[in-house]
Amino acid sequence: MHYDIVVVGGGAGGLELASKLGRAMGRKVGPEKVLLIDRSVFHIWKPTLHEVAAGTLNPQQEGLSYSILARSNHFSFMVGELIKFDPQAKKLTLKEVHNQHGGELIIPERHVTFDRCILAIGSGSNFFNTPGSEHAYVLENAQDAQEFHAHLLNLFARAAYSEDKRLSVVIVGAGATGVELSAEMMEAYHEIQDNSGSGQRFRIEITLVEAAPRVLSGLPEKVSAQAIQALRQKHIKVMTGTRVLGLHSDRVETDQGDLAADVIVWAAGIKAADRNQEYGLPVNRINQFEVNRQLQTPADGVYAMGDCAACEWEDGKFVPARAQAAHQQADFLCDLLMAYEKGRDFNKEFVYKDSGSLVSLGTNHGVGNLMGSLSGGSFFIEGLIAKYMYMSLHLMHHKAIIGIRKTILLALSRFAQKRVSGRLKLH
Repeated sequence: MHYDIVVVGGGAGGLELASKLGRAMGRKVGPEKVLLIDRSVFHIWKPTLHEVAAGTLNPQQEGLSYSILARSNHFSFMVGELIKFDPQAKKLTLKEVHNQHGGELIIPERHVTFDRCILAIGSGSNFFNTPGSEHAYVLENAQDAQEFHAHLLNLFARAAYSEDKRLSVVIVGAGATGVELSAEMMEAYHEIQDNSGSGQRFRIEITLVEAAPRVLSGLPEKVSAQAIQALRQKHIKVMTGTRVLGLHSDRVETDQGDLAADVIVWAAGIKAADRNQEYGLPVNRINQFEVNRQLQTPADGVYAMGDCAACEWEDGKFVPARAQAAHQQADFLCDLLMAYEKGRDFNKEFVYKDSGSLVSLGTNHGVGNLMGSLSGGSFFIEGLIAKYMYMSLHLMHHKAIIGIRKTILLALSRFAQKRVSGRLKLH
């Protein structure tokens, strides 16, 4: 089968791009020309995976069906995982799909040809060759988050009926994911403790381990300092300047000594899939596709965006792997591809504009820095305002793919659902 434009990967950027292209082409033309491919059948905004993992966000309620989004945004959707890519022949191969138990064949291996292809396949975790990676959970997609949540509920139950009444959690990496996950897990813990009898209460010890001198090392020091203060107020232990030497089933080995661990989560660093090296496109040391200022690879008609792309930014830096970068790249590529669709030249280059960063630290707290104030600099925000602004980023993503009316209805329905069933998902 053939499509003019194929977007591989339905993350924040890939889904927004397919939606914008489909709407721009219209109800009749869009589904025939634009195809989105993803290995999942529903979409979860990646920055909320820590909430899914902790159980404070319900993926069954939060998840949006790609098929329904395709119908409303006028593009086609196909479930599948990319396993082969031939940029010269402009052909990709999708892995066969089996049932959830890995037995019955549901969909055979397929081939798709294209005129233009956008690779938006994201990235995974970078273990930096640390021994024992099989002992750690990661939060790379919704399935990872759901599996961790199920395990966490079992750990909560076991700790409640154990002799020492204690649960030890070690999170490696104090970037946004690690910091947000630790805060959200403590929120989940208190939700359970507040509704348990004294005989079932237990103590949780969450330790955040970071090799850099401070948490959130990619953000301004003031943001880092406020985050440390908030984490300590929540009784989360933070170990900075600490290098992890190895992971074990019951402990984390560091250069500062061993840490007991009933569960380990790895949230340090990103790395694109090793398979990217097999696609005939140049990649960097962490397997990101090298692209020019128009997000194009050296192959004709092949582009890359989001976490899987290495795009030069400024001062020798590359565009960071953030949702806001993927959003901006989706807007840029939509303009570029629609110009080519209409036979027009397109000479603009992608310019990333850093709008700052926001970090969630629980129900009513957040910290961050915003860029582009009236003075042309940046300013610091914290507390409830930062938390609400963080939540607004999620709503803006939904607005881009389902429109403002449906976003408002969705937000209201989720608020009502939490009032009825509670904030924590316990099943």
